Amino acid sequence: MVGGAEPTRERILFAAMKLFSEKGFNTTSVADILKEAGANSGSLYHFYPTKQDVLLAVLEMYRDGIYPMLLAPAWEGVEDPIERVFALLAAYRRMLADTDCLYGCPIGSIALELHEPDPPVREMLSVNFDGWAKHVKGCLDQAKHRLPPGTDTKRLAIFVLTTMEGGVMQSRTHRTLEAFDASIASLRDYFDRLAVAAVSETQRETGT
Repeated sequence: MVGGAEPTRERILFAAMKLFSEKGFNTTSVADILKEAGANSGSLYHFYPTKQDVLLAVLEMYRDGIYPMLLAPAWEGVEDPIERVFALLAAYRRMLADTDCLYGCPIGSIALELHEPDPPVREMLSVNFDGWAKHVKGCLDQAKHRLPPGTDTKRLAIFVLTTMEGGVMQSRTHRTLEAFDASIASLRDYFDRLAVAAVSETQRETGT
């Protein structure tokens, strides 16, 4: 159960975040959230009239917390922009390893679970995916001179996101890191090939 002196609203949100990640949205009841948060129903409904309102607030928390909660710790001490991409992926690997492959990207898990989410939920899921890809695109833009001319860094960032989500999903299913590691190894090989292609293109253009 969540303890401490956090305001009730924060306790409810962190409890819901934990439960949605572990159990899923549909199988988490309001009673589960209240028990985990150490709150009463009146407190919850004061802030969030429905469970969907809780979900939207959790998704907003993920949106606002992507840098302080995920990116900043993953990128600490990593200056190279390409290596920052792989440091971020390594952070997901650590979360998988620390949970015996039970961890799932919370946004990806919710998106898969809710086949036809209501428009506000779908929009907030989309915002979270876009935010993740935008940060990766920022890294790729910084390293654009190491990529072949004309590389679409937005599309490449989406590919990185897709690789991560697929690796997480398969590793959770198989309860082994093999699929995640294979996915990231292939992604690393692809980036290495892009770097070689960029050098070759530069040499062709300069005649060196």
